[in-house]
Amino acid sequence: MPKGGIVEKESWVKHFRNQIKLTCSDNWYVTNNRGRIRLKVEGVGSISLPYDWTEKGAALAIDRIKLGFKRYVEAKGKLTLTAVFQQTQASSSKHQIDWPSLMKEYRPFVPTVGDRTWFKSYYIEPENMTPKIKAPPVLNRAGQLMEHPTKKPIDGTELMMKSIKHWGQGGRGRQIARRVLKGFLEWAVMRGKLPAAYAPPAITPEKRNPKRIGYALSDSEILRLLENIPDEKWRFAIQLCSVFGLRPEELRYLVVKEGQEGKELWCTYRKSKGGKKGERTEPRQLHPLFVVDENNQPIDWNLQSRIEIGESLPLLGRVGKGSEALGTYLRRKAIWKSLKEESKKIDEDLTPYCFRHRYAKQSHKQGFPIANIASAMGHTPTVHLDSYARFKPDGTADLYAKANQAKVAA
Repeated sequence: MPKGGIVEKESWVKHFRNQIKLTCSDNWYVTNNRGRIRLKVEGVGSISLPYDWTEKGAALAIDRIKLGFKRYVEAKGKLTLTAVFQQTQASSSKHQIDWPSLMKEYRPFVPTVGDRTWFKSYYIEPENMTPKIKAPPVLNRAGQLMEHPTKKPIDGTELMMKSIKHWGQGGRGRQIARRVLKGFLEWAVMRGKLPAAYAPPAITPEKRNPKRIGYALSDSEILRLLENIPDEKWRFAIQLCSVFGLRPEELRYLVVKEGQEGKELWCTYRKSKGGKKGERTEPRQLHPLFVVDENNQPIDWNLQSRIEIGESLPLLGRVGKGSEALGTYLRRKAIWKSLKEESKKIDEDLTPYCFRHRYAKQSHKQGFPIANIASAMGHTPTVHLDSYARFKPDGTADLYAKANQAKVAA
């Protein structure tokens, strides 16, 4: 007598049950429950499946049961049968997703993303896909996986991990891809475009590469560099970055305004805060921290006046590529190569941000409060400390120096 208590005469029933026994487990068994297929797992429970108790229904159910068994084993008891088969329902669905249409529908829901960023980090429309594009964005990769006829991911976790595997662990590209796909999946599930099983995972196992330590040029090194820069426009750019702690991109956004106590130099650049629903930094007044000469005397290059009269700055290429433009120019100079070798000796990285690093280091040396330094540099104290905490004096050296002096005096 079969476990279901009913003698089944049809040959397909015996074949159906044998398939489950061979591909799943002796503990997995199917019965006829009022004309529908019911799956029973000894010691665990049972669940009704949306298939008729017929030969055709069995043919439709077998792949889903196999997938459910695989998922149940992988979950190691962390998921119930109901949860497992909710997920397999999503992945075994015969419904085909029109991914390009879904992307067009999603596009208006990320209005703060410009077309260039959409094309680079989100999605490339099929008509714009060319052989030159060897690394399509994450939503293209997700679409390829979801449209696969037999190996569609069973849930949001599998879709996430497979979609971002192209980007190595710890890299910035992987962080962006993960954030982009997470935002899309939240939208798609909430709007009913994808089953609930495709909600993004709460936690994605990740590691972060060690943060590169940026080299801060000393004032004497800046003067050496300027002596070897023949182009007046680039000299002007370097002076501005050094004295005001600018990001190279901010050179495009310098204006002189009338303030409470006279003319003020402002930067109107509004940098994206990244992952903050389109939030951007506010324009800020710039405060000079002069480079000093060999006699420790400040050098006033009259930078604000030169901006006011419209002195020309170098071409910085496309918007957003100011740092690359400055880096390209500097890498051709022998003095830059020499300075780069100096930075390597202390395991630091010389980049076009070295002038901004100098501003942060010298501000901390002057003992300015962190909140004021962060405000002058155009970011929050938290972001500031994430990059420049190493410049913050902690008093340790002074304590040990005083202890040694006391011993010598004794």
